[in-house]
Amino acid sequence: MADRDPAPLTDHALLLAPGDDVAVALRELAPGLELRHGDDRLTVTATVPQGHKVALRGLPPGARVLKYGQTIGRTTTAVRPGDHVHTHNLAMESVDHAYEFGTARVRIAPAGDLRTFAGYVRANGSVGTRNYVGIVTSVNCAASTARMIADQFRGPALAAFPGVDGVVALTHDSGCGLVPASDGGRLLRRTLHGYAAHPNIGAILVLGLGCEMIGVDSVAGGERPADTLVEQLVIQEQGGIRATVRAGVAAVQGLLARVAQRRRQTVPASALVLGLNCGGSDGYSGITANPALGRTSDLLVAQGATTVLAETPEIFGAEHLLTRRAVSEEVGRRLLERIEWWHRYVRAGGGTLDNNPSPGNKAGGLTTILEKSLGAVAKGGTAELTAVYEYAERVTAAGLTFMDTPGYDPVSVTGLVAGGATVVCFTTGRGSVLGTKPVPCIKIATNTTMYERMRDDMDLNAGGIADGTATIEDVGDEILRAVLDVASGRPTVSEELDLGRDEFVPWQLGAVT
Repeated sequence: MADRDPAPLTDHALLLAPGDDVAVALRELAPGLELRHGDDRLTVTATVPQGHKVALRGLPPGARVLKYGQTIGRTTTAVRPGDHVHTHNLAMESVDHAYEFGTARVRIAPAGDLRTFAGYVRANGSVGTRNYVGIVTSVNCAASTARMIADQFRGPALAAFPGVDGVVALTHDSGCGLVPASDGGRLLRRTLHGYAAHPNIGAILVLGLGCEMIGVDSVAGGERPADTLVEQLVIQEQGGIRATVRAGVAAVQGLLARVAQRRRQTVPASALVLGLNCGGSDGYSGITANPALGRTSDLLVAQGATTVLAETPEIFGAEHLLTRRAVSEEVGRRLLERIEWWHRYVRAGGGTLDNNPSPGNKAGGLTTILEKSLGAVAKGGTAELTAVYEYAERVTAAGLTFMDTPGYDPVSVTGLVAGGATVVCFTTGRGSVLGTKPVPCIKIATNTTMYERMRDDMDLNAGGIADGTATIEDVGDEILRAVLDVASGRPTVSEELDLGRDEFVPWQLGAVT
């Protein structure tokens, strides 16, 4: 009896670029499975979990391993065809790129069909996708009081104000014990000012204790749209928590009555600012959801909108791909300056940038930060990079931009929102329960298995790209439709679950005394 022919590699794994040394398993590959790759045959030598890498050829110790056509690390032992390639035989490769600037710029042609959404037009020309009243605290000491006030306006209490999306308490863990003029003090103020001026917030109540380093006046004094309504309260001056809660409830009721009068208007998609983020990434992130979101980014850039890539530690090792797309050497070098800042920052903390990926990322098939970053930059599509911003800095440029943020999801998204993002798209392979008030967050699953398991927490599934039932173009177009619908008021899963009250997490830098 003749031996059965090996199955084609493409039935069981994805080859991402010609010449790659590894392919990504579409499902768990069992030992003994025989595969055909071109003229070569290989036998799987050990269990390869879904989303993990299988070797396509033999490699000696110290060999560079290619995925996406790029180096993701070096082998630490000899690798046989069919071996599982992961942390036991693959390690970080030193990064020494020869940087180019503007050599791979792609100018996205303006779209012929201009898209629109229904948003809240603010006095300064910015456009919100939600209509919130925010309680912004100047110091952690006011956090509990702010929550007590906001809790009075949950559920039926807002029924009388149908045009308002909610009252959100934006509390944090800082505001005192640091020098206001220090890096940490400036960063906190910039973040608070960004939220107070956000187009999704129609009114703010600034709440403080009264003796903090960064006081109520400092927070309330930031630049914001002229139609943002502002009230201030100081707990010590009001006579304590109970008195402040009573005064705060009365103040918010007055703000709600006025904010509820605002109405959505039809505006061009060019008014959108889309934050691009990921968390709980896996081996499919750079294959499905991230490149699909990258297509969405390109489609919005074609509309004249702004998209913002972030998470500097998670583009480390792939930054050379972004500098090639920079509109100028100045923009490219600004990105490299942020990378160098991170090298100094993590060294001071006793770490290195290759401490990433996380245990969850590794369980999902990612081995080195190089591999993770190559997948993460796919969220930025193909458009040229027009600007680079520091954390929570106001984003003003159109097109694809970059913001320097940590990779930690709540801190990263807080910076994006402070910079002006009005919708956030968040890709995840392991699963996420993130909310980002006052901005809607669209969560996109990278694989169908997780999507089915966490369906109540996901908005979209990009897993069909790996399953063969959808293309990157299909899913990218679907994400764009979702962005416009959500921007017009359709609630996301996170909003239905009332998530986002605890994910306002400003980045804390510097000494606390």
